Amino acid sequence: MKNKNIMQIEKDKMVSLKYVLREGDSKGDIVEEVNSENPLEFLYGAGQMLPHFESNIENLSQGDKFEFSLTSDQAYGDKREELIVELPMSVFEVDGKVDENLLKKGNQVPMADAQGRRLIGTVLSNSDTAVKMDFNHPMAGAELHFTGEVLDVRDASHDELNMHKSDGCSDCGSHDGCSGC
Repeated sequence: MKNKNIMQIEKDKMVSLKYVLREGDSKGDIVEEVNSENPLEFLYGAGQMLPHFESNIENLSQGDKFEFSLTSDQAYGDKREELIVELPMSVFEVDGKVDENLLKKGNQVPMADAQGRRLIGTVLSNSDTAVKMDFNHPMAGAELHFTGEVLDVRDASHDELNMHKSDGCSDCGSHDGCSGC
């Protein structure tokens, strides 16, 4: 039984975590490491994080450690072929010129779709007339393995509640701004 005075992770609590994210299982390559000097901080239940990430840390308290895996379906889904597209080179022209450094294979390029939504595309290849880009999340198709510790759980301030509920976006290393971590 948890001490009543220790706050647990639940809706509208500010959460601070450190973690190691590996691709695959506990022995996979490290994708991201977040330490206590620069922790991940987010409003629980505000749609900033992957739902299955949140469900795995629900009801934990400060000092609790966690370890869990997410399948690709629970994380960023499978790679979708329709998100790999060829765009005309003219899309990348600024004042009639293309920045060749921007279009190097592997570069991630911020863009927007026809509705103005922010996207990140990874350059796969290019020719004189077109650029082949992948708009899948960089971790699409991957299983994710998290190990970490809850550093703090506290009530969110009025300002934090309003700020997070108005835009629902987070800068948590997700590379696309609004789909969660």
